[in-house]
Amino acid sequence: MSATPAGGAMAAPLRAPWRSWICLAASMALVGSYVGLSKWLVAVFPVFLLAGLRFGIAALAMGGWTRRPADEPVQTRQDRGLLFLLSLLGNFLFSICMLFGVQLSTALAAGVIMAALPGVVALLSRVFLGERLSRQVLAGIACAVSGIALVTLSKTGAATEAGTSPLLGNLLLLAAVVCEASYVVIGKKLSGRLGPKRISALVNLWGLALVAPLALWQARQFDFSQVALPTWGLLVFYALAASMITVWLWMTGLRHVPASQAGVFTVMLPVSAAAVGVLLLGEPFSAAQAGAFALALLGVVLATWPGRGPSGTSTSAH
Repeated sequence: MSATPAGGAMAAPLRAPWRSWICLAASMALVGSYVGLSKWLVAVFPVFLLAGLRFGIAALAMGGWTRRPADEPVQTRQDRGLLFLLSLLGNFLFSICMLFGVQLSTALAAGVIMAALPGVVALLSRVFLGERLSRQVLAGIACAVSGIALVTLSKTGAATEAGTSPLLGNLLLLAAVVCEASYVVIGKKLSGRLGPKRISALVNLWGLALVAPLALWQARQFDFSQVALPTWGLLVFYALAASMITVWLWMTGLRHVPASQAGVFTVMLPVSAAAVGVLLLGEPFSAAQAGAFALALLGVVLATWPGRGPSGTSTSAH
């Protein structure tokens, strides 16, 4: 699911915006939770099949979101090209890299690495949009990189589960961050022309089209009768949370909170993912991982704190 940045016109503050804060925090917490819980899903479903089921369930749920509102302009050739890139990077490649990465690494590591998202968005905005990076943002990026390095080294040097490859898994998770950050940067060009619901529905359909051949190939040899009912329930939660619910929560909260302030709530993503890994999946929480997590959270706060400069980027939850 992708919660997209909304721009300054929707950021009129309220006297008591606590309801908006709850929506923003819940959106990011949901993203972190499904990143963490996907560890369970990839233990049951092959990755491409899982991605295909996610896009398919979301496509059914978002059928009404594909209609063009009367006040929305007709799509141009550039719009269609950007929608395809949004889906290729932010839906298809993000999902594949994230799912394989979590399968090979841990939910805790995913939380730490996903905390680098605001910093990567800032870097890509500098490269492709010419936005200036403040010292505060650069310090946040440095903290995020340090946290990723620390969690990778601590996991690589320790005994690991059979069939896992923490270094490769962490690299794939980092690739997922780059894909999602690209989604945010590219999405800026579309946010003024198409509504967030329609963007989400259309890129989800592209994601379904891209993954369908691989999903059908894996489905031929998969025994669906062996999947327990709670796992199906978790799959539906994953699909709806990733493609629908977090969008609505993020956009609802952002209507009454400045985008720069809303970006601070991305801190809930790594907190939620790590909490799922430690509390529900029983992953160990060593001193090195605690240090990595602290660095990651500090990086998020530095990269998204109000007044960080003109870049003004906020993340899109996917």
